[in-house]
Amino acid sequence: MSSAADLLSTLRMVVRALWRWARPLVRCVSKGVLTFTVALLLLACTRIPFDVHRWLGQAAGGGDAPPEVIVVLGGSGMPSGPELLRLHHAAALAGRYPAATVVVIHPDSGSTMGQMVAELRLRHVEADRIRTLPHGENTREQALLFARAYPGAHTEVVLVTAPENMYRSVSAFRRVGVERARGGPAWEHAMDHHFAYQHERIGGRPWAPDVSERTGLRYTFWNYLKLEITCLREFVAIAYYGLNDWI
Repeated sequence: MSSAADLLSTLRMVVRALWRWARPLVRCVSKGVLTFTVALLLLACTRIPFDVHRWLGQAAGGGDAPPEVIVVLGGSGMPSGPELLRLHHAAALAGRYPAATVVVIHPDSGSTMGQMVAELRLRHVEADRIRTLPHGENTREQALLFARAYPGAHTEVVLVTAPENMYRSVSAFRRVGVERARGGPAWEHAMDHHFAYQHERIGGRPWAPDVSERTGLRYTFWNYLKLEITCLREFVAIAYYGLNDWI
C-alpha cells in the first residue's frame, strides 16, 4: 500500500513539474491559434482571399500565341469537380486552337485516364489529337515526364490546372526546360444571381435570424474561408518546391 502511495505521489510531482515547464509553451500556442483563427475570420469578411487566389492563377503570366500543346494536369478522381472543370476548359482551348495536341498527365488508377479521355471526346476533341502520360505523382514529376516526352524549349505549351496551382505548375515546367509554358487556369464561374428569399413565406421561424437578404454571410464568407485554406496550402507547397529548387 505504501509503495502504491509513493508511486502516486511521485507521478503527481512529475506531472506538476512537466506542467510548470509546458505552461508557457501552451499559453503561447493557444494565443497563436486564437490570433490565427481571428485573422482568418476577419480576412473572410474582405475580398483579400479572392484577390490572392486570382493572383495565384495569373502570376505566372499568359500569352496570345497559339499553343502547340495543351496539357491537362490531373490529380483527382473521375468524375469529380476539379477534373471535369479542367477537362471542360481544355476542350474549350482545343476548340479554339484546332492544331494543338492535347496531353493528359495523370497518375492513372484503373479507369481514370480512360474516363478523362472519354470526357474530352464527348466535348468533341478528336481522338488523334489526344495523348496520355499515365504517371506523375506530383507536379514536379509531371513536368519531368512531359519534358522527356516532348523535348524542345521553344514549344508553346498551355497548362490547364486549378488556378491556385497555376503559378507553381508553370514555374515547375519552366524549371525543367519547358520555357514557353504558360497558364490556362480552369476558373470556376459563379452564377449571376442574388439568391435572396422571403424568410416568412417559406416557413422561417419568427425567432430564427432572418438572413434571407444576407447572401454575403450565407455564401461569400464561407467561400472565402475555403479560399484562405486553399491558398495557405498552396503557399506551403510553393515554399517546399522552392526549398527543393523545383521552381
